This record gives sequence, structure tokens and C-alpha cells, in this order.
Amino acid sequence: MSYQHVLLVTDLLSDADKVALKTKRILAGSPKARLSVLHIVEDDMVRFGYELVPSSSLSGDVHNEKWQKARAKLAQFLARNELEAVNSEVTAAISNSKGIVDYCHEKKVDLLIIGRHERHGIAAWLVGATADSILPNVPCDSLVVKLDEPVSE
Repeated sequence: MSYQHVLLVTDLLSDADKVALKTKRILAGSPKARLSVLHIVEDDMVRFGYELVPSSSLSGDVHNEKWQKARAKLAQFLARNELEAVNSEVTAAISNSKGIVDYCHEKKVDLLIIGRHERHGIAAWLVGATADSILPNVPCDSLVVKLDEPVSE
């Protein structure tokens, strides 16, 4: 199958290059495909009465040090892996899952590529894997790249 819009979702951890390598292989087989790369910074929430509101939406501060570091890291990731994206962005969402699913719907993605870290015991129960929670909800094909246990930044 030839894909038109491929989305690579990255956590920018040290093993993200493994997912980038798989992405390059897919793109080699779909030369007309355009690549988007997404990194989500989970939004801090502020409670107003019964409503939860994303704090970055209130402050509009998407240019602070946390955001600048994430953007720089994403640029380094793209350069290191020789990936040319038509769109690369760092965005905020209430959760990684919601941000990824919304992006796939809005941008008409036809292939999602994401890594999945192995988690065991209480970590699997408490944190879970983002890939597990999004797969039933994305409107496109998905490639989940199996990674080892979570690594540090």
C-alpha cells in the first residue's frame, strides 16, 4: 500500500531513533508520502470549579524554556535521523492519547508510526502504554515499533 500522509509520533527518548529507522523504511516504499512528526508535551491542568482547563492555554506561554528545549530536541532528532518532515510540531494536550488521536483525525493521517515501551508489574498498571490506548481510536493504519523497557531522556 502506498501511503499519502505518515505521522511519526516520538517521545524523544534515547531509543526514538529505532522508530525513526522504521519510518525511513516505510517512506522509502511510499515515495509520494509526506511525513509529519509530532511530540506532545502533556499539559498541566488547572481546576476552575467543576472545569479543568489546560494551563498553557491560560498563560499562552508556549515559548518558555520547557517548550524551547522540546523544539530543539525535535529538530536534533530530525537532523540526526535525516528525516524531512513537511510538518514537525511540539504541541500540548491533556494526554498523549487524546493529542495523537485528534491530530490523526484533523490532519487526515493514513499511517501512524509510534514506539511502544514494555512495562511490567505496577508500572504497566499505573502508566500503561500510549500505543495501547490510541490504537482503538485512530482512523488509520498503525505501525507500533516494539521497544525495550522505558529509558531516560
